[in-house]
Amino acid sequence: MDELARLAGTTVRNVRVYQDRQLLPAPIKRGRTAIYTDAHLSRLRLVINMLARGYAFAQIKEMLAAWQSGYTLAELLGLEETLGASWTDEQPEHLTLGQLRDMFGGELSQANIRRALELKLLERRGARFYAPSPRLVEAGRQLVELGVPLAEALELAAQLQQDVDHVAGLMVSVVRKYVLDPKGPGWLPSGDELPYYVEVLSKLKPLVNSALSAAVARSANRVIPDIIGDRLVAVLEEGRGADRL
Repeated sequence: MDELARLAGTTVRNVRVYQDRQLLPAPIKRGRTAIYTDAHLSRLRLVINMLARGYAFAQIKEMLAAWQSGYTLAELLGLEETLGASWTDEQPEHLTLGQLRDMFGGELSQANIRRALELKLLERRGARFYAPSPRLVEAGRQLVELGVPLAEALELAAQLQQDVDHVAGLMVSVVRKYVLDPKGPGWLPSGDELPYYVEVLSKLKPLVNSALSAAVARSANRVIPDIIGDRLVAVLEEGRGADRL
């Protein structure tokens, strides 16, 4: 169960709660050993995603029951794996307070730790901190190394997440408008339709990632040279002013 919780980015306590609420099936028993499979991980990720979207336990249980009654086990697992799969191959990490101090030095104040927790860049896990995205933490470290205050880097992360959520939401909304909405409200794919829509969802994840990465790269190609150009113009203007004196 510890490993299942770690892979899903949650706690053992939460896994037990989901089992008690009958949202997560019991493990497979082999002798005295409890085995959790990829199907358990997919279901757990799906439950976590639905909770994050604001669904109540009872609503999730009802929807899972409806899906199970309408699909074969193979179809259901295919849908769950697609909906519950992570959008990134990045592996979360656990960090100690000492490791964070090594990374951020004197910038690691209690206020900055609280802000990182508010933004969910870090989560407390006992005596350690859980980093869902080590790449974002490392990006923050590099900004601090360049001289950017950690508090400023955290606010940048907050704004970045808000902007990315908006752009990703626009892309998903377009697909929903032209692929799902024409089917009508309350529609769920039938057994015959399910493979096609599982494929649509599977393609949507890399599509959004690819488009966002390409857009960010193009923007960086435009913006970064502008920084140097603006600085150069300012220096030249100062030089001309000095010459006139």
